Amino acid sequence: MCWSATADLVAGAGIAAVGAASVVLAARRPRDLPLAALPLLLGVHQIIEAAVWRGGGGAGPATLAWAVIALPLPALWVPAAVLCAVSPGVRRRLLVPLAAGAVTAAALAYALATRAVTAEIRGHTIGYSLGLPYAELIVGGYFLATIGSLLLSGDRGLVLFGVLVALGSVVSVALWRQEYLSTWCAAAAVCSVVLCFWVGGRRPPRPTGRTRHDLG
Repeated sequence: MCWSATADLVAGAGIAAVGAASVVLAARRPRDLPLAALPLLLGVHQIIEAAVWRGGGGAGPATLAWAVIALPLPALWVPAAVLCAVSPGVRRRLLVPLAAGAVTAAALAYALATRAVTAEIRGHTIGYSLGLPYAELIVGGYFLATIGSLLLSGDRGLVLFGVLVALGSVVSVALWRQEYLSTWCAAAAVCSVVLCFWVGGRRPPRPTGRTRHDLG
């Protein structure tokens, strides 16, 4: 995925196209739209990283935009989107990941507003540096919010997505420790294609109340 600007651009365009299709499919279940849009967001994220490649890394606008989408946005977006999509009986147990996501997103947003994030081209990967304080705590909150909410969703498709993202995280740590953030985001983008199949398999919500024919 993140082996070159061209690879990021091609893969990002393909994943974004899948995300656009997913959004169209989710129109029949509006509560699924935030999750359905996730592949679109992650595809755009890879396209932005192509711009980071083209710029030779550094601390420019493309690097900052990449970091915003990689860090604070998913921490809040994913648990909130899962909460919207799941059945009411499951939502209470998702409040912890949502709260963790809100606190983590706030901490990451503050860090991005007060510290410079830089990107460094390292062969066929990119390393990002922000210098987060309490990094272990923030990373723990991030994974509780994102992967945790998926695993607690009670939906087989979302649990599968969560497992795939978690496996991608393990592989990225094992193979690219210094470039972990970039490679894991790329893995998550590829895995998000699963969401298109998830959306396609969802049934439209049952109509509530009486129809016009019933009222007649």
